Amino acid sequence: MTSDLTLALAVLGGAVLIGVIAHGAWQARKAGPKKADLSAARVEPREPVLGTVPGGSPQHDDPSGRVAPHLGDSAMPLDTEVAGRSLLRRAVPRIDALIDVIVPLTLEAPVTGDAVLSHLPGSRRAGSKPFFIEGLNADSGDWEPPLPGQRYGELQAGLQLANRTGALNEIEYSEFVQKLEVFAEAIGAMADFPDMREVAARARELDTFAGEHDAQMAVQLRARSAAWSIGYVLQQASRHGFVPGVLPGRLVLPSAEDGAPPVLTLAFDSQAALSDDPHTAALRELTLGFDVSQTDSSAAPFTAWQVSALGLSQDLDADIVDDRGQPLTADGFAFIDSELVRLYAALQARDLAAGSAAARRLFS
Repeated sequence: MTSDLTLALAVLGGAVLIGVIAHGAWQARKAGPKKADLSAARVEPREPVLGTVPGGSPQHDDPSGRVAPHLGDSAMPLDTEVAGRSLLRRAVPRIDALIDVIVPLTLEAPVTGDAVLSHLPGSRRAGSKPFFIEGLNADSGDWEPPLPGQRYGELQAGLQLANRTGALNEIEYSEFVQKLEVFAEAIGAMADFPDMREVAARARELDTFAGEHDAQMAVQLRARSAAWSIGYVLQQASRHGFVPGVLPGRLVLPSAEDGAPPVLTLAFDSQAALSDDPHTAALRELTLGFDVSQTDSSAAPFTAWQVSALGLSQDLDADIVDDRGQPLTADGFAFIDSELVRLYAALQARDLAAGSAAARRLFS
């Protein structure tokens, strides 16, 4: 009888132990991050990336190492070559008197694009400011970045006066002058440099304007209950048009305009994205934002931002809060919208409309 009692107690103890283990596993599953439906289709990155182009410099770093096709192959069919030159003009920033100091380069005789390309400075940057070189095509009469097989009767260089790192300073301008003098001598040109003090004054004025009219909107989406796995966030965000960006911890709502910056970004902890098993990493906060000056107002980025915030908050069971952690209400969104109308008008009045090529360069 004693043995029977012992056996019964052992069986009962085993049953209790199994129950405790099962309860613990259930609690762990309940407390863990929400997981994605593995049957859903995988979404590939589609964030636009601009590579290196002849006569220019990379505009966006791409960790994958992808670059734009080389457009200077003289063996191209005519229609392909024309299309390639058109694409190149769109891809490479154009010199703009609104945001650049322009230096004419007077030539002793027309030069070929091949000669210009072979003598370009290795880095078209002076400190934190990019500079560009263009040629006046002897056949078409258009200003364009130097291309192989073309002839140019005039050249000019443009150095950006300001960007988000600040105004062009004297050290940067001096570096630009040195690089351009070497280039000019190599191709037999005479550079006509504007006075440094006048250039610095223009740069400070433009930087002041940019600082007063720079805006990047962002809200936080904070989990109300269970955390999310990265896969779950991607799955829910894809329902609203988001795709993986080229940087870890970044999803984007692509623009309908080829090569344009994304309309919205949805960011999370990049360390979680780089973890050994990112699908088990728990996220409790996302940042949804858009860069006002980088996005054309005709793309309605504010509307997309508000609609995405509301939709994602429902799908993820999240609160929408501002940068101070305060809930963002419908009245708050309405106030931001009214302020953006004034900001767009101020940028337009300066001929730096949001989403324009000059605005994208200035606010970068």
